[in-house]
Amino acid sequence: MFAPQSILSAWRKFDLFPMETLTKAWYFQRNTKRKQREVSLMKEHREQYGISGNCFDLAIWLLDEFQKEGIRAYPIGHDLGTDHAHVAIIAQDDHGRRYLCDLGDQWLQPILIDKHHIEFTEEKLRGFFPAADIQVNSREGEVEILYHRPNGKISKQAYDTAPIGQAEFLQAAEFSQNLLKPRPLLECRTPYKSEIAHWEFYNWESFLSTTEGIFHDPQRERIEDWAPLLHEKTGYDIQFLIEALALFKREK
Repeated sequence: MFAPQSILSAWRKFDLFPMETLTKAWYFQRNTKRKQREVSLMKEHREQYGISGNCFDLAIWLLDEFQKEGIRAYPIGHDLGTDHAHVAIIAQDDHGRRYLCDLGDQWLQPILIDKHHIEFTEEKLRGFFPAADIQVNSREGEVEILYHRPNGKISKQAYDTAPIGQAEFLQAAEFSQNLLKPRPLLECRTPYKSEIAHWEFYNWESFLSTTEGIFHDPQRERIEDWAPLLHEKTGYDIQFLIEALALFKREK
């Protein structure tokens, strides 16, 4: 079920990239016609502020990295053009085996989705997703992921595995970058004891999800208190965080 080194080498470059909507709100204020940033600009912003972006930013950037490495890859998604849109990438190895690569949901590593290959299993697996075991149910044109949480709760995510055309993909990305929600969101992978856990900041609350359970952080009210915590978790520039959080505070 594990991806080969050729795919992993590109994926690992994004291990420290959070998924967040702070960059979207911050860049939306800029006087630009297009709100979906090109990879070159995302790299500049990463260098200057340490920031990454939302699931469209991450998918576009990862796709570009795969293409530079000569790996066949294409975007997939669901609910494009709505506020429920989500996108990821399918990468193929030299034998044509397909691997789901989802930085938007902060997976730890890609996973095989072709059930006809001998390596495929529908058993529960650990080490692919933070603080959860996963199962892959692969069907024609779709793959469903079951997430088994430490408390016994099971959630699911379904992906349409048909490739999205370039024009449709970029149009959906532009729509998403123009759709601003009032609640800030940031998710990142972070070390915890012997595992990689999942830390989330959403709607002015934050918590750490681990295989031992969920640990909530003390409540904070002021932006000046939130910014250092987010900086600690992500390395984002403090002034950037203050500016971006202020945009959401005004909406609140």
